[in-house]
Amino acid sequence: MKYLMLVYGNQEKWASIPAETFSAEVAKQDAFNKKYQQTGELLGAYGLSDAVAARLVRRKDGAPVVTDGPYLETKEYIASLYLLDCESEERALQIAADMPWADQDPVELWPILHEAPSDL
Repeated sequence: MKYLMLVYGNQEKWASIPAETFSAEVAKQDAFNKKYQQTGELLGAYGLSDAVAARLVRRKDGAPVVTDGPYLETKEYIASLYLLDCESEERALQIAADMPWADQDPVELWPILHEAPSDL
């Protein structure tokens, strides 16, 4: 079964990481990514830009109407998303708990119920 794993953050959080430990934190994340890519359970990992770059798109009279995003006005926003393919929910939960910083901030896990055909 496939799962979407979401990690939240904000610029204040990233800026609070001391410069002398930032490389080590990035290395932890890279190790996590490689570990689960090698098992075949991590299908993709995507870090998103800062929230100031997000846009909301609606359609009006057939044309796009674009406003600044993100949709929800919150302190935290989706910073990264991961696509997992696991044999069970229990396994997906184990991987989510292994995410660096999961001891400090929650990781959101969503089962994917519908998938577009691969021939799109």
